[in-house]
Amino acid sequence: MTVTAKMTIDKEYKIGQIDERIYGSFIEHLGRAVYEGIYEPDHPSADEQGFRTDVIELVKQLRVPLVRYPGGNFVSGYNWEDGVGPVGDRPRRLELAWRTTETNQIGTNEFVAWAKKINAEVNMAVNLGTRGIDAARNLVEYCNHPSGSYWSDLRISHGYKDSHKIKTWCLGNEMDGHWQIGHKTADEYGRLAVETAKAMKWIDPTIELVACGSSNRHMATFAEWEATVLEHTYEHVDYISLHTYYGNRDNDLGNYLAQSMDMDHFIYSVISTADYIKAKKRSKKTINLSFDEWNVWFHSNEADKKIEPWSIAPPQLEDIYTFEDSLLVGSMLISMLKRADRLKIACLAQLVNVIAPIMTEKGGEAWKQTIFYPYMHASVFGRGNALHTIVASPKYDSKDFTDIPYLDTVSVHDEENETLTIFAVNRHQTDVLSLDADVRSFEGYKVIEHIVLENKDVKATNQYNRSNVTPHNNGNAQVDNGLLNAHLPKLSWNVIRLAK
Repeated sequence: MTVTAKMTIDKEYKIGQIDERIYGSFIEHLGRAVYEGIYEPDHPSADEQGFRTDVIELVKQLRVPLVRYPGGNFVSGYNWEDGVGPVGDRPRRLELAWRTTETNQIGTNEFVAWAKKINAEVNMAVNLGTRGIDAARNLVEYCNHPSGSYWSDLRISHGYKDSHKIKTWCLGNEMDGHWQIGHKTADEYGRLAVETAKAMKWIDPTIELVACGSSNRHMATFAEWEATVLEHTYEHVDYISLHTYYGNRDNDLGNYLAQSMDMDHFIYSVISTADYIKAKKRSKKTINLSFDEWNVWFHSNEADKKIEPWSIAPPQLEDIYTFEDSLLVGSMLISMLKRADRLKIACLAQLVNVIAPIMTEKGGEAWKQTIFYPYMHASVFGRGNALHTIVASPKYDSKDFTDIPYLDTVSVHDEENETLTIFAVNRHQTDVLSLDADVRSFEGYKVIEHIVLENKDVKATNQYNRSNVTPHNNGNAQVDNGLLNAHLPKLSWNVIRLAK
């Protein structure tokens, strides 16, 4: 069977320029993300600093522009001074967020060095759980001040003459969560965040700051939290954060693939709340969004309950992703690109081993999970202007959602390189979706590639068969007289690339 969807793509219908940081990711001192993930000095591929070069090469394929560090829940109990200076002098700490032992072999300087190897910036988080203004301003001075002060000269004595010039900073993490070390009310957090922000920007006025939004849209305090925090911080921060994770716990595929619509509502609600505070304050400033934690996360929940407390870098949050997970990740990327006018930063949580597109074996290979592919495709091909795409698609209903379009899509126009990329998910479980698109405003453009990610088994993984779920280039998209036609296989992620 075949169903038909139509859409119109016009180069003048611009949502906004896509900030490349929307393709950011996240490394936390959690599980095997750092130790046995990016860092394994005994590995055959390890470089002179102990970093796995096989992992570096996979991360480079993703073109990750920004990596959030060092947490996450971890940061709310972290003393950054533990992770600088001679490695042999660094203390071991009981890490309360994940109940492990932190060895501090990797810290700020080493992570900045790793980020340079993958051509990424660091998005540094400061501890507003157990600490506050003083530790945060000192860390900015240590990282960003050139020289001639106590903390900057200490960095130089540690072997880093040039300042790190870290641009983007997170003011804590999920401070609305009862699970967070140093959990606070919105007023308590807002007051601390604004005073910390002021001190940090007095050290370096060029930095950009992310205030903590709600841990997820379903928190009881959601929206009120954002409003209260922004009441305090509005003129001193640049972004408000969003976090969300989804999972197919009920094994209801139709409902699961619609969960990106929840993400849509979340984004729109936070924009509305931020703009309400803008109006209330009569401000000329616009607060943008940082979706600095997003992914599928549910497969590993039961296994994580069995971890021995205070072990070092145990396997934690090691979700093994299925083909159906890759489809939702594709739709979540589409959701974010649809609001590229306001959503400027996003971090797939996380990057290696911990709910990650890349997995490693200790002493062995590094490999790509199913979700690696839509993330890579969006990052590599999704640069330019996001376009308002007019879509007419058949729809379905599910347990939690109504009017779910079978076609989930967004288009990106790279004016400089004269390319048009269509990202599209066919959510239909049994039918091919015939896509008819009016692309007449892109005169002279032809299809150069139609990438398809599909699999007969929605539960297929790349765990044992590394190439079980991989994309192919056998899509049949073509353009004739400004009209594009493509058949999108049932349950598929599609990347249709046109060039002049």
